[in-house]
Amino acid sequence: MRFILLIQVGLICAGSTLARPGTDFMSVRPSLAKNYESQGAIPTEKYFREYQPAIESLRRFANDTLPDNEVTPHLSALIQSYLSTMSSIGAETWIMHGTLLAWRWNQKIFPWDNDLDVQISEPTIHFLAEYYNMTEHEFDLPHVSESRRYLLEINPNYVVSSSQDRLNVIDGRWIDKYSGLFIDITAVRRDDEQRNKGHQGALMCKDKHRYDICP
Repeated sequence: MRFILLIQVGLICAGSTLARPGTDFMSVRPSLAKNYESQGAIPTEKYFREYQPAIESLRRFANDTLPDNEVTPHLSALIQSYLSTMSSIGAETWIMHGTLLAWRWNQKIFPWDNDLDVQISEPTIHFLAEYYNMTEHEFDLPHVSESRRYLLEINPNYVVSSSQDRLNVIDGRWIDKYSGLFIDITAVRRDDEQRNKGHQGALMCKDKHRYDICP
């Protein structure tokens, strides 16, 4: 994960206008580091929709789609603002899926990508939901003429940790209010099934993807 940390360090210089809070995440984390259980019935409706140009994501915030040659620059600003914000509030996060593959191959965003993927820990999703859900963050970014505003939105179904909730595998989004482009945020949870089989520290997401965290 060292290269991800290097990304975060580099992107903190992106020019965020956020101020560092008086209380950081680590000071409240002990009360959050616990076993979370699924709460309530399995939802029957999907909260976040997949990317559909000019339909779900853009209609809410923008009147038109971006030209293809402007998508990647907006995604680059999107990930800069996200990582800078998470660093400012002390919330642990890392890039994942296609975003991680793109960094592995060329340290850039795949030219065909129209969204990005990150993961967070289970304590972090509870922390973000409690203190930062529906908050807006304004950034003055290098090489961007106007300020950009970003919205952190948490899926209310994040409290349902069961993998039976296949409609809500996305736990949150970081949204560019100018373009409607977004980062999908998924929480990594305890994989009790694998832990009961002796795989200590096993983790999984609601989409049933399983992970081992290497030292």
